Amino acid sequence: MSNDNTRAILVVPANNTTMEPEIRAYCPFITDLAVARVPRPPRPLEMTDLPQYRESTLGVVRPLLDKRAALVIYGCTSAGFLAGPAGDAEFVKMLSDVVGAPTVSTSTAILAALEHQGIDTVDVVSPYVDWKNEIFKTFLTDAGIRVERLNSFRAQNPTELGKITSEQVKKKCLETASPDGRALFIGCSQLPTRDIIPDLAKTLQRPVWSSVMAAGWQAKQWFQSA
Repeated sequence: MSNDNTRAILVVPANNTTMEPEIRAYCPFITDLAVARVPRPPRPLEMTDLPQYRESTLGVVRPLLDKRAALVIYGCTSAGFLAGPAGDAEFVKMLSDVVGAPTVSTSTAILAALEHQGIDTVDVVSPYVDWKNEIFKTFLTDAGIRVERLNSFRAQNPTELGKITSEQVKKKCLETASPDGRALFIGCSQLPTRDIIPDLAKTLQRPVWSSVMAAGWQAKQWFQSA
C-alpha cells in the first residue's frame, strides 16, 4: 500500500455522526479524510428526493477538490439502494468523474464483501421504516442474497436514528440472528457498530458486517491494489 497519496473524501448525510470516526478506525492508512456533509430532509429519504440529493452531494463535494483525492467513500446506504444497482452505479460514476478518483459506495460494498466470503444468505438489522426495508430487501435479493430475517428500529426521522445506541444495536442483532444464519448484516452508516461487531461475531459464530465495515474493507482492497 502506497503512502504517497492517502487522501480520501467521505460523503455522508448531514446528520451522520458515526461514519467518520468508524471509517477512520477501519482505514488508518487514510491520513487525510475530508468530509462532505449532504443536506437531507428531516424524514426518511425517499426515491423522489434522489435528484436533489445527488445535486446537493456534488455541491458539497466540489469545494473539497482543491487537493487531489485518491478515493471517494459514498456513505449513504439508503440513497444507494433506493436508486437500485444501476442507479447507484450511475451516481458512483458521476462522483468519480467529478473527483477524478474511484468511488466506494456503502450500498454495494456489502454486496462485494458477502460475495468475497461466498455468503448468499443473511439476517439483516436496519433502522429503516417498513417501506424502505422492503426496497432494501429487494436490493439484496436481486443481487442473489437471500434475507432470512430482517428486523428494524423503524426510525421515523434523523433525530430518532441518531439516538440509537450501540448496545441497542447489539441487542437487536442477537434477537434477529436466525439459528442457521450464515451471516448478519447491519445496514445504515449511522448505526454505531464497530465496537460491538467483534463480540457479536464471536457470540453468533458467523461473520457480522455493517455498512461502514464493508466500505472500509473495500477501500482497503482498493488501496492495496493501487
